[in-house]
Amino acid sequence: MTASGPNGAPEARFDRIVLVFNPGKPGMTARISELRRELGAGTPDLQVDLLPTEFAGHARDLARTVAATGSPLIVSISGDGGYNEVVNGVMDVPGSKAVCTVVAAGNANDHHRSMPARPLPEAVRDQPVRRIDLLRITFGEEPQAQVHYAHSYIGFGLTPLMAIGIESGGKGKILELVSVARTLSHLSPFELVRADGAIARFDSLILANISRMAKYGTVSETAGPDDGRFEVVTLPHSGRWKMALMTLRAVTLGLGNQPSVSSYEFSTRDAVPCQIDGEVRHLPAATHVLVESAKSALAVL
Repeated sequence: MTASGPNGAPEARFDRIVLVFNPGKPGMTARISELRRELGAGTPDLQVDLLPTEFAGHARDLARTVAATGSPLIVSISGDGGYNEVVNGVMDVPGSKAVCTVVAAGNANDHHRSMPARPLPEAVRDQPVRRIDLLRITFGEEPQAQVHYAHSYIGFGLTPLMAIGIESGGKGKILELVSVARTLSHLSPFELVRADGAIARFDSLILANISRMAKYGTVSETAGPDDGRFEVVTLPHSGRWKMALMTLRAVTLGLGNQPSVSSYEFSTRDAVPCQIDGEVRHLPAATHVLVESAKSALAVL
């Protein structure tokens, strides 16, 4: 929680802790009360603010406001999607001194599972702040281009379709397995136009800043969140059986080493769904897409 200042006096790393959460999630009230009690006992000299969200996208607004002043620790009590909103809110404030972390409380917690984890009060006291890369994805051309950040992965093809299927089919292991099987049976390939004009046809394309995706297993043995590169995991169109075998390998043995790049550029040939840290958006045909590694972009605990 503290470090030595220039005169040897204790110097606080954070001026406050801010908990951002969705109060409508089951069990969230008890979870927040427990966290607040633990933080009060472990870091009694730090103010703890509670910021409940009220609608989809609100976490980004809240994080942007918090990140604009002082040196807060912003804690997202959420899954990957909620944490994505917080990360993007912080990135909306150039030069912010905010530090981010996530406490897993959602259906998809890939980022939390891929990072070293300690109890929050212990991390606040002792864990060093470090910087990780983000995936910066730009949709469209200037001056209408839209920029978004991902802390973990961006997927096209199989991953967003699975997310849509799971969302419509219901939560729980049995229902999710049924949804995945149904998704595979209806999977259609999609086409991308590379920067050199070549057309590529895929069943799945994943750009990953982490090695593990909880819903799909180990996608790479080499992914690091702070190396200035990200892994490109592709499956050219080859039919449902190969897609099923790839999924099985991912959740058992892992997919092994994957090529890594610092940027990846293409245009969509048709409308295609895109999944960014668990949240799905739909890209129109002929959308230019540029994904870059934003080196050391985010301060995290």
